[in-house]
Amino acid sequence: MQSSKPRSQRYFRFNAPMHVRQHFVHAHLDKSLRDKMPVKRRAIQLVKGDTVKVMSGSKRGTSGKVISVSLRTGKILIDSLKRKNAKGKELNTPISSSNVYITDLNLSDKIRAAALKMKAQPKEKEEQKPKAEAKAPEEKKSEVK
Repeated sequence: MQSSKPRSQRYFRFNAPMHVRQHFVHAHLDKSLRDKMPVKRRAIQLVKGDTVKVMSGSKRGTSGKVISVSLRTGKILIDSLKRKNAKGKELNTPISSSNVYITDLNLSDKIRAAALKMKAQPKEKEEQKPKAEAKAPEEKKSEVK
């Protein structure tokens, strides 16, 4: 970005390509988490599954997991931030990534863990459905006539 004019900044953010918009959804790391990381970074990109805590606004102090990250709008959805619409249906409230900080990382992605130089965590296996026992194949009767 060359200009410091607010109008030019808004124009840049609004017309930025998607690979540049990735930098708009970064969030600061919790101090204890930053101490654990071998790389001294202040902020990293938010991904689905990260645990964040809201640090400004009316929902300050609320923490929860990130449900989705929208690069188009620059907003994130957190599972604990909900509101009701006029019909009474509960919807997740979008919040800007600049209003949260990361308290726990989702390191199930090996590439992300390698980029952060941290050990990858195995993916959580949701309730595994018990597989039906495989029936032994019935012996084929050889018919000799």
